Amino acid sequence: MADHHFGGIKIRHLYKIFGPNPKPYVEAVQKGLSKTELNEKHGHVLGLSDINIEIPSGCIQVIMGLSGSGKSTLIRHINRLIDPTAGEVLVDGVDVVKMDEAELRAFRRHQTAMVFQKFALLPHRNVLDNTMFGLEVQGLDREKRVDTAMRWLDRVGLKGFEKKYPNQLSGGMQQRVGLARALSNDAPVLLMDEAYSALDPLIRMDMQSVLLDLQKEIKKTIVFITHDLDEALRLGDQIAILRDGQVIQQGTSQEIVLKPADEYVANFVREVNRGRVVHVDAVMSPHQSGAYHGGKSIPAGTTIEEAMRVLVSGSDEDVFIVGKTGEPVGTVNLRQLTRAMVNSHEELQARPALAGVL
Repeated sequence: MADHHFGGIKIRHLYKIFGPNPKPYVEAVQKGLSKTELNEKHGHVLGLSDINIEIPSGCIQVIMGLSGSGKSTLIRHINRLIDPTAGEVLVDGVDVVKMDEAELRAFRRHQTAMVFQKFALLPHRNVLDNTMFGLEVQGLDREKRVDTAMRWLDRVGLKGFEKKYPNQLSGGMQQRVGLARALSNDAPVLLMDEAYSALDPLIRMDMQSVLLDLQKEIKKTIVFITHDLDEALRLGDQIAILRDGQVIQQGTSQEIVLKPADEYVANFVREVNRGRVVHVDAVMSPHQSGAYHGGKSIPAGTTIEEAMRVLVSGSDEDVFIVGKTGEPVGTVNLRQLTRAMVNSHEELQARPALAGVL
């Protein structure tokens, strides 16, 4: 989406060093001072090092990494719960780092909303009052607050639960309240810090579906933090992988699975269900001109898993892959798809068909 849509985020040369006197060490880190040396010799901790991420408006950006990689530190820079040691955080072209207290308060109130891992609901307030909390802070009158909150509670599947209290709800339902509260604020930027990590796997999948369905309609700029690769691949329009406070790879789900930047990422993606991530375009044979005669076809961008369903129900013949305008771009058969499901990324990467497609 174009920049004039609200809520695009640009993070530029962001550094965070924790300690009593961090500023002087930024240059040393830029010149190669390691995280270990900074800690052992100088008693400072490198939280983030030269982070550069561009998040288009209306897109889900997943920040992924293991515990201690800096991902929660990073998301807290976007609404400046943490001040950077150096760098810029531009939201819709305005640098959050340069805002004064009044501007920052207005920015947090109207432009960002946050969903936390631990739900952060107020136990003495019922579901409706929890959902309206941000609107109260904004000073909306009660009728508008109730109307907005009820609409979002309905959208997240909690109609009829508005009078219940948090302790009467399951974890998944509490997280739905957290989501409804964040959406009621109508902020263009939604920050979700390990929002689903405390949930059971099935409820977690359910909540991912809720978010993906909602996003088709709300088109917010969502920054989603997770340590779970399957979650990252399912949710992210784009993914940034962090390790030791540095971005080691950025890309789409496909790019990360097919072209891991290093051994660290390769180890992550090894166990992934490739069929759900990799598109047929990456494994097809290029189209030979003149051979297309209608017949069975699937659109480019179809996942291998979806394509296998189509092929399994038909004959053993090749199926055409068609582009946006309906022209054939390649063919694929069941053997190619099966091979792609089980092959290592090295073999897939070597395929000539990849070069022109990704």
